[in-house]
Amino acid sequence: MNFEEHAAKPLLARHGIAVPRSELAHDPVEAGRAAESIGPCVVKAQVPTGKRGKAGGIKLAASAEEASSHAENIIGMEIGGWPVGKVLIEAQTKIDRELYAAIVNDSATKGPMLLFSRMGGMDVEEAAEEDPDAMRRVPFSIIDGLTEKTAREAVAGLELDAVEDQLVTTLVNLYKAYRALDAELLEINPLVITADNHVVALDCKLTMDDGAAPRQEAIVPMAAPEKRTELEAKAAAEGLKYIELAGSVGVIANGAGLTMTTMDVIAHYGGQPANFLEVGGEAYTKAKTALSILLENPNIKSLLVNFCGAFARTDVMAEGVVSAWQELDPDIPIFFTIHGTGEDEAIALVKERLGIEPFDLMDDAVKAAVNAANERVST
Repeated sequence: MNFEEHAAKPLLARHGIAVPRSELAHDPVEAGRAAESIGPCVVKAQVPTGKRGKAGGIKLAASAEEASSHAENIIGMEIGGWPVGKVLIEAQTKIDRELYAAIVNDSATKGPMLLFSRMGGMDVEEAAEEDPDAMRRVPFSIIDGLTEKTAREAVAGLELDAVEDQLVTTLVNLYKAYRALDAELLEINPLVITADNHVVALDCKLTMDDGAAPRQEAIVPMAAPEKRTELEAKAAAEGLKYIELAGSVGVIANGAGLTMTTMDVIAHYGGQPANFLEVGGEAYTKAKTALSILLENPNIKSLLVNFCGAFARTDVMAEGVVSAWQELDPDIPIFFTIHGTGEDEAIALVKERLGIEPFDLMDDAVKAAVNAANERVST
């Protein structure tokens, strides 16, 4: 889950990283009132996406009236597909130099990585592409954490001697925040050196591991709302993990791993999955609800059901799908492959009530579903 700037920066401050004074405003009146208290400020659109400055979502204001005017223009904008409903009124900072710093999950080393660049700001991605050496990438051990020695090596040789100790402390604290917040990404861009040689975080992007929500109950309500389709929102309300895709082969499987594997095999045989939808874990009794939601997608031309049960009983899951199928009576073909706990009962159920013989091999079921979908798309 993602956190907007106004929610992420106070979390940095809790871990000893300096941030400017700011107040959140939901309308021009609140913005003007905040600016009266803060003084010369920056009016910043609050949306969980980048490129706000280029989109006109960040403006300087010298007075409360100007801040109110900017807020009126910014609130209601759309940036990166996100409507702007609030702005952050933040004290202006006299910037001498802009840097970039982040801690990310590194897929190559299966551990954390420090990213640090002498060039921060709006165009840091483009700058890193043009000059790969501009971005320092420093993998480190999750057991040892980011040590002062490693942080100091990351900033060495960049003419930052006057603030090196501050930078090292900031980077070490950034990693502490990353660990404490179960982050997948914790980014400061820009991390600035002020005219009076202080290191301050002017922006922050936080992406937290969704699986950590039970450990992070205090901050989960601060997360930005997810951009969901109508069906994704409906599934989330039912406690189902559903992602709508552009393909024509619908998928229901139990467990995220089996679902992803099924989607990969669909692609392998020339099809395109229409969704990710898994009914594993506590959701295995919600197959009927899952199917009802899935069938509201008009792009689905065939449906593949892949159940492999261990603790979850395949006959319970099959009962939900079969009952929903009979009740909804959709005009698309359905294909089953069922293995594991309760498979004999599940296979008998599908045969008796739907007159369908489940495939023994997943590959055969996938090929049949892909061929059926492709035929219906072409007609």
